[in-house]
Amino acid sequence: MSAPRQARTTLSDVAERAGVSRSTASLAFSGAGPVSEQTRMRVLSAAEELGYAGPDPRARSLRQGRSGVVGIVFDERLLTAFRDPVNVATLDGIASVLESDSTGLLLMTETGADEGGMRAAAIDAAVLMGCSPVFEPVATALRHRGVPVVSIEGGGLGAEPGVVDIALDNADSAETLARHLHRLGHRDVAVITLGTDAERLTAPLTPERRAVMTTAVASDRLEGALRVFPGLTAWSAGHNAVEDGRRAARALLDVLPAVRPTAIMAQSDLLAVGVLEAAAELGLEVPRDLSLTGFDGVRIDGLRDRDLTTMRQPAAEKGRAAGRAVAALLADELAAGVVYACVFHRGETTAAPVR
Repeated sequence: MSAPRQARTTLSDVAERAGVSRSTASLAFSGAGPVSEQTRMRVLSAAEELGYAGPDPRARSLRQGRSGVVGIVFDERLLTAFRDPVNVATLDGIASVLESDSTGLLLMTETGADEGGMRAAAIDAAVLMGCSPVFEPVATALRHRGVPVVSIEGGGLGAEPGVVDIALDNADSAETLARHLHRLGHRDVAVITLGTDAERLTAPLTPERRAVMTTAVASDRLEGALRVFPGLTAWSAGHNAVEDGRRAARALLDVLPAVRPTAIMAQSDLLAVGVLEAAAELGLEVPRDLSLTGFDGVRIDGLRDRDLTTMRQPAAEKGRAAGRAVAALLADELAAGVVYACVFHRGETTAAPVR
């Protein structure tokens, strides 16, 4: 038979041992009240004698109406999310701001990134990590609970009351890349987009599918390219992953067109790595046979020594801006959205077309 459970030491026990009131003992632990150093040390000494570690943080949270936790919401598995250097840099930026406020970060993945998960999550605020086609109902569920929301490249979410959006100039940046290709002489251009909707298909992006796109980043970057090449071919990648980029590129270069595109605009550097792999499999040399642009300007192992033509975005600063917005909202202060500009980088993966 097991021994009877020993009664748990309480704050009242500590107060009695130290010869002070329970409220004084509580203030001694929190350090937030007018308690002398001598009294505080007496309370801490009594706590050590009784083996008392401190007030239950869950009880404090209930009293304050705060959990001390900010949810970071992804709509994909962490294994996938953390293969993207942009996500890593953005999350580091968020943490660098909020860690000074003793705020915990709760990473919520595909199993929690839905309306049901948002209704139950014990969080004070949420940051919706961008490039998602399914965050609109998540944001709605959070707003109904009165939970402040910061979206990163959430597009139309930023127009919703109670949502602050941290954005990039995605359409203008994509147009910059497209104009670069146009000046080089390219006219047969294809785009590989990020995921466009909840189905996450790696498939041709037909006019019907374009009309119902729900991912703001993919839509905006496609719009910028269409400003220069209105007749371009587009293919969606289900996820922002090298393999999805490779599959889309194989279709564009080896299966679909009677005339192979002379340039491909990948909506991320990860997708661009997939294009490089597909080109190598088909015996195509970049940029002699195929020009290639990416988007993000991040360091990726798959690029090795290739200098990719891309748009460099301030991922860490996006995260810091999101962290500052969360801190302001939790302090009941106003927080405004921010739009960051990307910087064009001409690498070695674009050149004039041969034909």
